[in-house]
Amino acid sequence: MVYISYSLVKFLNCRNLMALGESKQRRKELNMQLLRKTILGVSALAISASITTAGYAADVRVAFFLEWATPNQIAKVEKTYDDAMGVNLKWTNFDTGVNMTEAMLAGDIDISYSQGLTPFANAVNAKAPIKMVAIAVAYGAADDCIVRNDAGISKSNASELEGKKVAVPLNTMADFGFRMTMKAVGVDVNELKVVDMAPEDGAVALIDGQVTMACAYGANSLTKMKTVGKPMLTSAAKKAAGITSFDIISVTDKFAQENPALVRTFIDVTHKANAAFAKDQSKIGVIAKDAGMTVEKTKSQMSGFVFPTVDEQMRDYFSKNGLARKMTAFMGKMFATASNPALKDYNATIDTSFLK
Repeated sequence: MVYISYSLVKFLNCRNLMALGESKQRRKELNMQLLRKTILGVSALAISASITTAGYAADVRVAFFLEWATPNQIAKVEKTYDDAMGVNLKWTNFDTGVNMTEAMLAGDIDISYSQGLTPFANAVNAKAPIKMVAIAVAYGAADDCIVRNDAGISKSNASELEGKKVAVPLNTMADFGFRMTMKAVGVDVNELKVVDMAPEDGAVALIDGQVTMACAYGANSLTKMKTVGKPMLTSAAKKAAGITSFDIISVTDKFAQENPALVRTFIDVTHKANAAFAKDQSKIGVIAKDAGMTVEKTKSQMSGFVFPTVDEQMRDYFSKNGLARKMTAFMGKMFATASNPALKDYNATIDTSFLK
């Protein structure tokens, strides 16, 4: 509904009163002028209302990670998203998926690209109004737990970690990897002094000797950690222990409901960027620069990444017993607490309509 301002009504009333003393023809001319002015005024108000209504989609706020190389960064840098969606995208980097969730709940982020499954599961356990709408990237050994060389601790005597400080970015995929690693080597996580640290901070703490082991993701952080330590498990051992996962694209319920076309286009541009990079890696330098890494580190990291197509996602991840449905429930139960218990059904936290 378009409302006419009080000043416009007052103006029309005054003009009508003035017209009472004029001739019939004059009144007709005045009424026509008034009608034209009224139409113009209402049109202007309608345009203003239209602009205001569309204003919430003038900018789309997207969360992403540094040190996490993905093909869609080419589309990000080259403004392909902006052109296809017809809006300005504002990208903000975060150090953990937990912080992404907090920003979404605060109304500062609309879409989180490559959010970890663990922080997502924790968020929906807490009844956060967000949805998983697609898979961003699948990986096996992108995160790791690094033990200081001078600690003399390895898989064979991992029990010696008990009582020592360990840096872990809690409620993230690195946290999941940490728990699964400790399970594989027979260590009770409750016997460790776990310190919540983002990957960069964990790297500093490990190098300075403040912690005996640090778990993290991100090529730069892990490279720094490996200057003073080595992984608790090899890639083969991690795979055998079931330490493999994927990141997702999540959106706030509000944004998805108000802007379904924008969500669908964002996902479409992402998949086109993945397909284009699969055929031609000549722009890997663009990705490396945007990720804040060298080309060598970018190539190494991306060699362990898989970017599922829409068909693969619908078949392997979102089918009735698909990986996304099973792993979300698994994560939700693993990280459930008394205040945020596991959900009875996690299917309601997934919306695949934007993939179709």
